Amino acid sequence: MAAEKTTGHTEVPGSGHGGFPPFQKETFPSQLFWLAICFVALYLIASKLALPRVGGIIESRRSRIADDLAEAGRFKSEADQAIAAYEKALADARTRAQTIANETRDRVKVEAERNRKALDERLNARLAEAEKAIAAAKTAAMANVRGIAVEAAAAIVARLARATSEALDTPALRQRYLELGLRVPPPEQRGPEYLARLVPADIEKWAGPIKASGVSVE
Repeated sequence: MAAEKTTGHTEVPGSGHGGFPPFQKETFPSQLFWLAICFVALYLIASKLALPRVGGIIESRRSRIADDLAEAGRFKSEADQAIAAYEKALADARTRAQTIANETRDRVKVEAERNRKALDERLNARLAEAEKAIAAAKTAAMANVRGIAVEAAAAIVARLARATSEALDTPALRQRYLELGLRVPPPEQRGPEYLARLVPADIEKWAGPIKASGVSVE
């Protein structure tokens, strides 16, 4: 049995006229009509739906921006007020600090002057006391010096008298005295005590005759 072959042919509509339909001048009126309808529809949709929403968004943004600007202005005004208040407080603090410093300096100066005067008075009093003590010590020292000088002189005289008495007791000096015709005084007539008694007695003994004779020392 022989296979049956089936063939078909499809014809493109309007292919007999040729060209793309939108570019055919026969369709221009309909295309313009539908274009106008689409434009009007898009305009209506945009004006009724999109534009109000966009306008609302823009208005909301504008209102928000205005609010933000107003808030920023308020913050700036508050900041300016705070800066002014800070500067005023700082100026007041500086003025108070300067006043306190001046008062403290004056008070310290007065107190220092008072302390200096009190110290001068104490030093002058101590200086006067020291001068008195020095004067008393000087007087006592001079008295001690006199006493020491008297004691030293007495000790020297006693030592010389003792040495002289010892020398007079030596045989060689006694023999020399005898050869010269001199008398060796006894031990009780050799000391300073004997001379202290002898001199006033001789003055009293010979003062009267000398005055009576009219003898004077030239």
